[in-house]
Amino acid sequence: MPVLTPDRRAARRWTTSAGRSNYAAIPRHSGAGDREWRLFQERARPVLSPVHVTVTGAAGQIGYQILARIASGQMLGPEQPVVLRLLEIEPAMKALEGTIMELQDCAFPLLRDVVATTDPRKAFDGCSWALLVGSFPRKKGMERNELIKINAGIFQPQGRALNEVAASDVRILVVGNPCNTNALIAKAHAPDIPDDRWFAMTRLDENRAKEQLALKSGVPVDQVTNMTIWGNHSSTMFPDAWHARIVGRPAPDVIKDEDWLRNTFIPEVQQRGAKIIEARGASSAASAANAALDCVNSLRKPCHPSDWTSVAVCSHGEYGVPEGLFFSYPVKTSGASWSIVEWLELDAFAREKIRITTEELLAEREAVKELLGGAA
Repeated sequence: MPVLTPDRRAARRWTTSAGRSNYAAIPRHSGAGDREWRLFQERARPVLSPVHVTVTGAAGQIGYQILARIASGQMLGPEQPVVLRLLEIEPAMKALEGTIMELQDCAFPLLRDVVATTDPRKAFDGCSWALLVGSFPRKKGMERNELIKINAGIFQPQGRALNEVAASDVRILVVGNPCNTNALIAKAHAPDIPDDRWFAMTRLDENRAKEQLALKSGVPVDQVTNMTIWGNHSSTMFPDAWHARIVGRPAPDVIKDEDWLRNTFIPEVQQRGAKIIEARGASSAASAANAALDCVNSLRKPCHPSDWTSVAVCSHGEYGVPEGLFFSYPVKTSGASWSIVEWLELDAFAREKIRITTEELLAEREAVKELLGGAA
């Protein structure tokens, strides 16, 4: 293999201040053969302009798990440079400083800059993706409605900042819980950002459900498809195995155990997060970070023609769900756009499960009604 001179090795990573490749400006060295120089030029690709990605709650456990994976290209691809814009509260800035030092020490070629701030406007300035991870955790003895109202104080200003300074192509994934209603609150304060740019994460529930079906049927998890999560990211969610497929066949035909599907599978998925907290003394972090990346990749890439993913989006009345709620649906994606799968037939059992989770979301919306303005 030809040996590159030091100058030519440096040429691989040299770009103009505008972020464009300037390989053509590099002078040829008389000592290099024409063939090897042509091969080098063929390998050289223009450098893409960096995409700005905002992560809130960046010093938390999920933030710690997800930032290096974004910087390494696992979210936007192996050739897409990124700028990380990290939002935290003042008491967590020291911990965030340590996380940033670790990111620097990884020497990620795709990581062009890191911005750390306590100011939402600075954090969301020019971002094309916003992962709203930070939220106030539920404490012992705290009522759910109390938690929702506390988080409203976080997501209101973030919604306003997104509306004012985010890039025109921004897409927002809410991860911090209660994510459905947190998304509702943030969106209510960002009237200029279209409905179809907002998502709340139920991919962790989808992944958990797929794994349970894979374990029960004895197949690799990638052989489980068409998994639907309906409703709220909470213990009322409905993991729908009856429209899922295992090795291309309807899941009930493979499992052949209706009692297990109804009375073991559903509560196992619904209570998985609580079991993890009980076992490790902290909520899901690695699996939540992984699910967020899975979700973004599913949204930015076309899905398989016969498959779909689950994500909570703003309802427009699909399957009888009241308009405006953030409700998890089966969604097909083209990469540039997405659409809800609207042709699934639901039996009485499924309709009742969907009714229960819908009622919970309506109660959550009622609890913050005065904070939503005209969006309620």
